[in-house]
Amino acid sequence: MPKAESHLALVRRARRINRELAEVYPYAHPELDFRNPFELLVATVLSAQTTDLRVNQTTPALFAAYPTPEDMAAAVPEEMEELIRPTGFFRAKTKSLLGLSAALRDDFGGEVPGRLEDLVKLPGVGRKTANVVLGNAFGVPGITVDTHFGRLVRRWKWTDEEDPVKVEAVIADIFPKSEWTMLSHRVIFHGRRICHSRKPACGACPIAPLCPSYGEGETDPEKAAKLLKYEMGGYPGQRLSPPADFPGKPAPALGAA
Repeated sequence: MPKAESHLALVRRARRINRELAEVYPYAHPELDFRNPFELLVATVLSAQTTDLRVNQTTPALFAAYPTPEDMAAAVPEEMEELIRPTGFFRAKTKSLLGLSAALRDDFGGEVPGRLEDLVKLPGVGRKTANVVLGNAFGVPGITVDTHFGRLVRRWKWTDEEDPVKVEAVIADIFPKSEWTMLSHRVIFHGRRICHSRKPACGACPIAPLCPSYGEGETDPEKAAKLLKYEMGGYPGQRLSPPADFPGKPAPALGAA
């Protein structure tokens, strides 16, 4: 690629990467188990500083104990802390969950609101969490700028911004709104499976010819193949209850052998 890439060339390359990722991950989806907007909201709050797998292993017992915002708002903090302890930072997360559940009960009739401006007012809910909920529970397009998304868009030279809000704004200008939610899933899938933080599997990457950072990781195809994660490497995904078309194996429950 030329050293000075025009904005138009960048947009074309970015959109081609998105199209190719769509072919690699036609089944891309949120990797948190949920059955309704409330469960997705809670799971996303719990996902901070831990893996989606650990959240998915933890939430079945949590939702069995507190299936509604009203139930969760009335929880004994110490009891909730024990249930979510495996996700880490369990005291702070308990405080957020109690606060957001009470707010849903008192201000929104026990329902998760479907507007960004309402969601970000809830305790422990920022733009990233709000966009996850909007895109996957309400069908409202949103860009989820997590650590994987931010890392990859900078590797691909779509932006050099570090602030998630600024990254979101830049990417929103490159892609039509209709692509925002699925773009987020595809990029995050790719970051978890191939384009890892410390040692990307460059030699096994399907978009290597489009990547200006090719060579930062392992370029030998055989060695790179050994770095692949989740279903790309023949291992379980992060969901205990994945979509029907997911090609990998369901993840094991907490404590399973």
